[in-house]
Amino acid sequence: MNSDGKKKPFRKPKSSNPGVVAGPAKPGFQVRAAAAKILAAVVDRKLSLDGALDNEHGNPAYKALNEGDRALVRAILNTTLRHLPRIDAAISRLLESPLPEGARALHHVLAIAAAQILYLDVPDHAAVDLAVEQSNQDPRNRRFAKLVNAVLRRLGREKDQILAEIATIPVMPEWFLQRLEKAYGKERAQSISESQLEPAAIDLTVKADAQRWAERLGGFALPTGGVRLAAFEGSIPSLEGFSEGDWWVQDAAASIPAQLFGDLTGKRVADLCAAPGGKTAQLVLAGGDVTAVEQSENRIKRLRANLDRLGLKAETVASDLTKYEPAELFDAILLDAPCSSTGTTRRHPDVLWAKGPEDIAKLAALQERLLRHAITLLKLDGTIVFSNCSLDPAEGEDVVARVLSDTPSVERAAVDPERWPGLEAAISALGEFRTTPDMLEVPAGFAGGLDGFYAVVMRRVA
Repeated sequence: MNSDGKKKPFRKPKSSNPGVVAGPAKPGFQVRAAAAKILAAVVDRKLSLDGALDNEHGNPAYKALNEGDRALVRAILNTTLRHLPRIDAAISRLLESPLPEGARALHHVLAIAAAQILYLDVPDHAAVDLAVEQSNQDPRNRRFAKLVNAVLRRLGREKDQILAEIATIPVMPEWFLQRLEKAYGKERAQSISESQLEPAAIDLTVKADAQRWAERLGGFALPTGGVRLAAFEGSIPSLEGFSEGDWWVQDAAASIPAQLFGDLTGKRVADLCAAPGGKTAQLVLAGGDVTAVEQSENRIKRLRANLDRLGLKAETVASDLTKYEPAELFDAILLDAPCSSTGTTRRHPDVLWAKGPEDIAKLAALQERLLRHAITLLKLDGTIVFSNCSLDPAEGEDVVARVLSDTPSVERAAVDPERWPGLEAAISALGEFRTTPDMLEVPAGFAGGLDGFYAVVMRRVA
């Protein structure tokens, strides 16, 4: 306080290089420091969590860690981002006044520590001690070290009460929750929001005999024809059938669009925006003569590598889709368009913090351009499936409605719910697929739900 009783304005402490960590680090310190830096990159700078956690090109503080410490960073960040609105509320309850503007780095230190105390199996004293150490070693936060200590110790003492108080706070940011409520209603939006807290399942698409693979791998057969695994120790490549190319990892919802074509024997098929190749593989197995199109040469390389492991062949083309002009039109086209990926928040909880309404609008406009061009590549009587992993109708139903309204050459072909037992609720009155993460009941011991996905079948009639 000033001598006149007024609150002093917040000023950053002077430093020639603010934010630099100095001095010998306590065990576990570098893990928390890396987590706080990456949280800032996602929430404040809207960077991708996958990019920050990339082993080759990711955040330098993350790359400097060993694999065990990297796993802990990932666990802390995923937990923090999944629960962030509740964590923010918990911290606010314990502060006598809001943190000053410009104290974002301090906020991230508190959020990382609070996530460990409230939701992870980390000793409270370790989370508190390391957060205080972070504050002391950062010139921007040193003056707040005692505050950090007091707030986090109280959080540990009052953990059960605080968890009960924040339990009903939606875990999605307000901007997106409002969009969900408009599209699905308040109750359903809350259900979708809560499903984000469930761990994402590991689903496999198998070349044949899902029931047999479910038995061999200790999983169960999904209504989509794939296999869901129970939690297991070890890596995916260590499982039976991986090296032989008998199956690949693919969320149950992501496997639906390619199946909507049915038998493709003898048909010329395009998979547009094809990488990483799971849908391409499905189209090949359905009998199609498949051309996989991707703009990025690096993504094409990844797609080829995946097809090679599976022992499958497809023509690959690196091209800007809006300029792609094949020598011959296609009988069938799958356009799994770039989107906001808001249907994948169980496995990518950073999505809603790294994107905003303006991103959805831009992506919807791109999807419409891609769909309109894709239709021109389709033969008369050909079939096109348009899909993406967004929960927002602006990127699905609205795009298709606009295209159908002024494109008399195509019409919607309704999906028959009777052909999808167990997923009837995912098919709308118009015959379009719309999965949400709170769908799909599973046996005890398995993770429930599936990604949010939209898919529609259209035919060229003129």
